[in-house]
Amino acid sequence: MIYFEKSQPAPACLSEQKLLASGDYKCGEVLDRLREDFKDKCYICESKSPTNINVEHFNPHQGDLDLKFDWDNLFWSCGHCNNIKSNRFTDLLNCIDANEEIEGRLMYEYNPFPFAKVVIKAEDEQDEKAVNTQQLLELVYNGSTKLKSIEAQNIRSQILNEVMSFQDHLANYFDDTLDEEERKFYLRKIKGHLKDASAFTAIKRSIIRNTEELNGIFGQYCL
Repeated sequence: MIYFEKSQPAPACLSEQKLLASGDYKCGEVLDRLREDFKDKCYICESKSPTNINVEHFNPHQGDLDLKFDWDNLFWSCGHCNNIKSNRFTDLLNCIDANEEIEGRLMYEYNPFPFAKVVIKAEDEQDEKAVNTQQLLELVYNGSTKLKSIEAQNIRSQILNEVMSFQDHLANYFDDTLDEEERKFYLRKIKGHLKDASAFTAIKRSIIRNTEELNGIFGQYCL
């Protein structure tokens, strides 16, 4: 999970739909704006271009019209993550609030081989929001029920492909036989993997931050 900047102001249709008995919060430009704001990624698992898309309420509205039509409460999510989060997980790190400094409060560990689980750690075990978010992400990436475990395995297969590609570029960057233009080529590839719009950015940024030498070279591209 990474920080996303939410566009402002809110789509005008939300206030209009709020006044209707059967108003729709997926109105007007809401879908296009959410897709762009969240870089066409599920904000929870960070899978790119999910095929099962939900407009998720970060804080469950439970019939509260203010929350239901609040632009800052509408997030772009895949069905897998939204179903796991549901109304069970609240008081989470808010990825559209820059003051939350979300990427400094969670750390990911992932070994790129088949069937490996994703490990998430809260930097401070007394940080309730971080711990709650950690617990949600562990279920998202590693599963709980048999069906959710299958879905999680499919997500981890995508992570495996992304991380292997990323690590290939890292390995190639440090090849002593490269000339300057070739090294620049691999640097562009590495920077692309670390951008907000890349799939599973948080995991790839953690790979950099977990290694002092890599962080010294590429940490500037994790901001």
